[in-house]
Amino acid sequence: MSKPIVVKVGGSAGINYDFVCDDVAALVREGQRIVLVHGGSHELNLLSEKLGKPPRFLTSPQGFTSRYTDAETLDLFAMVYAGKMNTRIVERLQKRGVNAVGLSGLDGRLLEGPRKASVRAVIDGRQVLVRDDYTGRVEKVNRDLLSLLLEHGYTPVISPPACSTEGEAINVDGDRAAAMIAAALSADQLIILSNVPGLLRYFPDESTLIPELRYANLEQALGFAEGRMKKKVLGASEAIAGGVRQVVFGDARIERPILNAMQGRGTVIRA
Repeated sequence: MSKPIVVKVGGSAGINYDFVCDDVAALVREGQRIVLVHGGSHELNLLSEKLGKPPRFLTSPQGFTSRYTDAETLDLFAMVYAGKMNTRIVERLQKRGVNAVGLSGLDGRLLEGPRKASVRAVIDGRQVLVRDDYTGRVEKVNRDLLSLLLEHGYTPVISPPACSTEGEAINVDGDRAAAMIAAALSADQLIILSNVPGLLRYFPDESTLIPELRYANLEQALGFAEGRMKKKVLGASEAIAGGVRQVVFGDARIERPILNAMQGRGTVIRA
């Protein structure tokens, strides 16, 4: 049986989930096993604004950006990611004949790791510790649960939140979670789709797409990765360190986004 492919599709504006689901369905019909991980940042921003709680983001001293997630934001996060986004993606796949199963990282402790006791952030030029933040990092994947679903013909559709070691819901980075899933399943390929064609040397100039990178050069790539792309580069590094053969950053705005990425269209990262 072929090794699964893990696909992470982001949640930014402009992403075409119908194109993504078309490709998942085509691959599943051919016998390919797929694990689909998704985000929902744009929808969460819209909901937060509507409810009078504008999104707030924290920037670490290293330049990584994350969503400030207090208890109220965590409720909104669950509503959007594990609720609307997950349900609608599963619905799209069911309409295409794919027997998809929607899961959050909490279900069966699918994604597990410690909640951070505090988050170090730069605010107004000063480093501060934020202690009421429900965020963490995935350190463990319930491989048996995913394997059981895949072996019985189901297509898992996974979103944060994850489960803390204490059983709390925590916000985790989806790209790094997908990297952990790919490593746990010994996947040949991790495909990370977003609203850009790949890693750009001079963001947002799409003509500066970097078509190929080696694992040894990923730390250097962090220097010109902008915004959310920094976490994607970090996730790619962690996936390859975990044994994944290849990571591809692809474009989720275009038709055949997964198939194009599998053929090397985007930024291909190899060990």
